[in-house]
Amino acid sequence: MNFVEELRWRGMIHDIMPGTEEQLKKELSSAYVGIDPTADSLHIGHLVGVMMLKHFQEAGHRPIVLVGGATGMIGDPSGKSAERNLLDEPTLRHNQAGLQKQLAKLLDCDSDAENRAVLVNNYDWMKDFSFLDFIRDIGKHITVNYMMAKDSVKKRISSESQTGMSFTEFSYQLVQGTDFLHLYRTLNCKLQMGGSDQWGNIVTGTELIRRKEGGEAFALTCPLITKADGGKFGKTESGNIWLDPVRTSPYSFYQFWLNVSDVDAEKYIKIFTMLSEKHIAELVAKHNEAPHMRELQKELAKEVTTMVHSKEEYEMAVAASQILFGKGTAEQLHKLNETTFLSIFEGVPQFTISKTELESGINIIDLLTEKTAVFPSKGELRRTIKGNGLSINKEKIGNPDLTVNSSFLIGGKYILAQKGKKNYFLIIVE
Repeated sequence: MNFVEELRWRGMIHDIMPGTEEQLKKELSSAYVGIDPTADSLHIGHLVGVMMLKHFQEAGHRPIVLVGGATGMIGDPSGKSAERNLLDEPTLRHNQAGLQKQLAKLLDCDSDAENRAVLVNNYDWMKDFSFLDFIRDIGKHITVNYMMAKDSVKKRISSESQTGMSFTEFSYQLVQGTDFLHLYRTLNCKLQMGGSDQWGNIVTGTELIRRKEGGEAFALTCPLITKADGGKFGKTESGNIWLDPVRTSPYSFYQFWLNVSDVDAEKYIKIFTMLSEKHIAELVAKHNEAPHMRELQKELAKEVTTMVHSKEEYEMAVAASQILFGKGTAEQLHKLNETTFLSIFEGVPQFTISKTELESGINIIDLLTEKTAVFPSKGELRRTIKGNGLSINKEKIGNPDLTVNSSFLIGGKYILAQKGKKNYFLIIVE
């Protein structure tokens, strides 16, 4: 597989330095992508860079993930309007461990293959670099004029609404360039990849390698991912979509991809899956014949959820969706884990009763009117039962004299009441 051609048809190339494709055809090459460890989990914005490395490895080359422990202590000015908070070393190490665990699922890091992925942390070589060594060995090779010409620097310095740019952030491109130089020397890394906002920083590294080593290095960037409606990709009302199932449940993760627009689905399925060009073309054609079936979104959600989480979590997310939108069964409901169950019914009205009350059993009418306020009156509840409009745990209730006891509990803790098709109420038994 030709790596550059693969990225090109997927719409994943924004800028590419001349000679990059020739270098990759010539020999097994190494390329790196940097990730700042500002949290202990990747979010889906990071997935773009990871997918570039995944395709790179698939093409027979060696991917390197650089966790920016040192650069994370500084903060990258690219695309930022304000300086970020600095992290201490214990936080960085904790975050690094979380990222490594996730990356190991997405890239081959553990096999005996010659091109298995390598994970490095730039703090390991930057921590012993004295300031005097840095300005002597690195600083003298890159002029201030060169650094000032970068868009990320010009925008911040010329911005009247901001306080300018600290020397810390101004020096960022030199530190990132030092990373490239170090990886060039130690791992024969000749290519750095990243988002299009990183072009200036990456090129500083190639320039440093040329001036210090007389060597040749290359750069490749992908477009920054956007949404068709102009909103920020990967952001929802509740914040980032994370890969960590504790931060973003697999169900919520699946729902994010399932709910993207048709235009975005066609773009994202090329970027975030390993599906072939032919397969994607067939999916797009099928989708265009019946857009209401959302075949493209379903396939996208399946591929990404399975890749990031697992096939089991994907299947549970599908079952959870069916439960919420009326097609699920009582059996499916009882099979859900607690995280998925709570994700589905996040935001629905909740009531709490004590476990002791349930042990002796409570009449369904009393439970839903007196013990909780699922129904405002017993009369309305009786009419709903008569009209076949009440379900408990996805099973229709036709008997107003039913006694609800501990055997009704889901996961030993929950009872799900449903009024009509879409009105859910969660009873928590403590």
